[in-house]
Amino acid sequence: MNLKQFNWQGIRGKWADMPKKQRLVLIGGVAVLVIIVAAWIMMSGNGQVRYKTAKIEKGTITASVSSSGTVNPVISVQVGSQVSGQIKEIFIDFNSEVTEGQLIARIDPETFEYKVRQMQADVDSAQAQAMMQRAELARQKVNLANAKIDMERRLKLVDRGFLSPAERDTVKTTYEAQLELVRVGEANVKNAQASVKQKEALLAQAKVDLERTSIRSPVNGTVIQKTVEAGQTVAASLQAPELFVIAEDLTDMQVETSIDESEIGRVRVGQKATFTVDSYPGRTFEGEVRQIRLAAQNVSNVITYIVIVSAPNPKKELLPGMTANVRIILDTRHDVKLIPNAAMRYRLPSTETAGKGSSRTSRGNWIPAFLERMTTELALNEEQKTRAEAILTTMRNKIAVAHQAPEADRKKQIEAARIEMRQQIAEILNDEQRARFEEISSEYDERRSSSTTGRIYVLEDKKPVEMNVRLGLSDGSMTELMSSNPPEGAEVIIGTAIAGENGSGSSSSVPRGPRMF
Repeated sequence: MNLKQFNWQGIRGKWADMPKKQRLVLIGGVAVLVIIVAAWIMMSGNGQVRYKTAKIEKGTITASVSSSGTVNPVISVQVGSQVSGQIKEIFIDFNSEVTEGQLIARIDPETFEYKVRQMQADVDSAQAQAMMQRAELARQKVNLANAKIDMERRLKLVDRGFLSPAERDTVKTTYEAQLELVRVGEANVKNAQASVKQKEALLAQAKVDLERTSIRSPVNGTVIQKTVEAGQTVAASLQAPELFVIAEDLTDMQVETSIDESEIGRVRVGQKATFTVDSYPGRTFEGEVRQIRLAAQNVSNVITYIVIVSAPNPKKELLPGMTANVRIILDTRHDVKLIPNAAMRYRLPSTETAGKGSSRTSRGNWIPAFLERMTTELALNEEQKTRAEAILTTMRNKIAVAHQAPEADRKKQIEAARIEMRQQIAEILNDEQRARFEEISSEYDERRSSSTTGRIYVLEDKKPVEMNVRLGLSDGSMTELMSSNPPEGAEVIIGTAIAGENGSGSSSSVPRGPRMF
């Protein structure tokens, strides 16, 4: 039929007369039919699944953690005032270089000078009072001596019968009364001397307050902040007001950065770090982790820890307060197998599954690489190499058996097999080889503790083969492959491209369903 002779007008009329609900049902049915036909075409023999792959290559990988922080001096001192008063003079400004003990400001000392004079007068008065008490004590001592002589003379007269016993009692009472007056005089002298010391202490305090009106730099450094001007009044009541901030050494700075609790466990003192600042685009500064502060910071229920990164600043290019983008190098490994992270994310489409028996595990496949490294670095002779290979093979078999055990016993059996393997290998080595073997074993333990497991698909004979592998460091785009299999040069699947007869198609690292809209 010729399309020009087709009764389009009649169809349009029927479409217009059709109820809205029926039109929506008809449109939906047509859409579903189109989707079914498209899916059938894509999955039929007219189209084929092509895999995007990447080769496993050796290289260097660096794991790091990134955060932002603030550049600050290592030591900055807040200079305040210990006395209240009006700022009379300021001798420094921003960026001034100061030395320890240098006069940097002065509070009006007039009130404190008057107080010193008053305290000095009080000291003089107390000293005069003490002198009077000492003189009075001396007079009482003279009277006591005279009373004693008079008493002794009168007692002799009583013995001879010239004086009555009543007069004897009177003279004794007079002597004892004079003795008490001497004791009172001694107490008065001590009291006067204590008063002198008290007044002298108040005078010393007044002199200290007067000296504190002269504000001096406590360290050698640079003034980075000034919060007062001449004429301003400062009040030092409960807390000393901050007047200046002095950075001790601007050639040695530090970056204070916050690391999330999920990452802080991998950060260690001494790790290398790099950082950038917006003031110098394209330039990278180097430092190292100097301190990990134990006090947690809780901001909106997010727990972080402050990490201090050293920032040498010999040219004084870094300024206090700059925002730094910090990258802490957690670990770097050279000459290791690397695979793209897309290989771990990729999963086979539901219509394409690996054949029976194509799923493999790399359990125990680290042993050949471990033996090769031992042979090279320990310089094993043929006998040692043969015995080591037998020991490792036995351990691999024990690990294979352990993986069939219940979960509760599995780890214990595997760890026992590793310990036994180390002891047996150590027995066939000399002292020098044994020391190096312990270093290699410790390195493998550290890698194993920081490793994870993953699943990838390797393309073998144009068919995907599933493999469980052990993964190490990751830099966000590439990941270290710690398993011996697959080997270097193997092709791992990172995506698919479904093409029709015209060869066109789309690719992705994650399979997608049919597009509905």
